[in-house]
Amino acid sequence: MSRADTLAAALDAAFPGVAKVTVALGEVTAVIPNDRLVEVMRGLRDRAEFAFATCVDVCGVDYSGYGNGAYEGLRYAAVYHLLSLANNMRLRVRAFAPDDAFPVLPSMVDVWPSVNWYEREAFDLFGIMFEGHPDLRRILTDYGFIGHPFRKDFPVSGYVEMRYDPEQGRVIYQPVSIEPREIVPRIIREPNFAESEK
Repeated sequence: MSRADTLAAALDAAFPGVAKVTVALGEVTAVIPNDRLVEVMRGLRDRAEFAFATCVDVCGVDYSGYGNGAYEGLRYAAVYHLLSLANNMRLRVRAFAPDDAFPVLPSMVDVWPSVNWYEREAFDLFGIMFEGHPDLRRILTDYGFIGHPFRKDFPVSGYVEMRYDPEQGRVIYQPVSIEPREIVPRIIREPNFAESEK
């Protein structure tokens, strides 16, 4: 039995009916319901058979249009990458926000203080709120930034642009004045494009 299969079996035994555990390409992923997330994460940290003392990263994910639109589940998720140095194991934990209009998940700052900035990043770029976070504010975009740029429905050109106004002597914000960019290659959007180049 591989190390990944052993970890998957231990997860199923420790959290029966809670975690949906899969093994693919030698990596273990556990999908945890958001209402049980804090409880399970504390168990993953504190129980000796897991001892995931480190949360290496937290990533926001927007599943809109996933699998060419065939995916019909919840849209936003946070993915936690856990590391157990004591047991030489890694684990990916995914939790979906129950409301696509206002995605909220519990903060893991009380479990692993290192996730503070990672959760701020997921909030800033995806708009995922982390309930209980001590300082949830933007970290990569400007404080006046509108929207969340890693959402799949965010326009490529954004909503506002900034420029220096010499008359006012400062940077000003204004609505975007450029035409939306076409990101589909001409060979795809124009059926006879390649034939006209002969």
